[in-house]
Amino acid sequence: MSRPLRLLTVVVAAALLAGCAGTSPAPAASADGPSGTVEVYAAASLQRSFDEIARAFEEQNPGITVTPVYDGSSTLATQIGEGAPADVFASADEKNMAKVAAQAPDPRIFAGNTLVIAVPTGNPGSVQGLADLARVTTVLCAPEVPCGAASQTLLSNAGVAVTPASAEQNVTAVLTKVAAGEADAGLVYATDVVGRDDVEAIVPAGADAVVNRYPIAALSEAPNPDAAAAFVAFVLSDEGQRILGDAGFRAP
Repeated sequence: MSRPLRLLTVVVAAALLAGCAGTSPAPAASADGPSGTVEVYAAASLQRSFDEIARAFEEQNPGITVTPVYDGSSTLATQIGEGAPADVFASADEKNMAKVAAQAPDPRIFAGNTLVIAVPTGNPGSVQGLADLARVTTVLCAPEVPCGAASQTLLSNAGVAVTPASAEQNVTAVLTKVAAGEADAGLVYATDVVGRDDVEAIVPAGADAVVNRYPIAALSEAPNPDAAAAFVAFVLSDEGQRILGDAGFRAP
């Protein structure tokens, strides 16, 4: 091989090596820890806090991506019972967690919540307490939904009968109608109104006597059991509990 040809070969090889170095992929997550996607089925009332928990969890576990699914706990429990590919279930009450006991053998209570009366800003219906819900346009959660069951208990304890304008399948839908002025009032969780300026909250008498306890469990048929266990552990950790506390949830 002539000297010019040898020099050309060296230059081309160096350029190829440099090009490969410049396009090398980012290092993969450590094989020692869990990785992949963890699908979290969570009660609608958890959306804001679990979105923040998911971000914090992913920062600590760069190999894992959290995919949350939010809806009423009864809807989620039905989907899990029918074989939905969930890794984790976080329910707004113990009753709906019990519906999937075969798939959730070790639930842990991680938070508590109470009800408030939500009214549009300015309180156009002049609502002062539970008795007023019988005279104004009121929306409630459906009885099979945790917030609906709690609402029925709260109203029954107060001796108030309310015929709701609609019975919603999750608490988010109740709050949306109140905030839009489609209803004068609705019963929602205390955490749902934190930080909002389109609704006002009235703490009704007897609210402290009706506390929803929130359980969480890694499901036995989880597609990603290691990531599921890690996520549950994070929710129960000091950091997870701080995020929940900042959102207005009670300690378990």
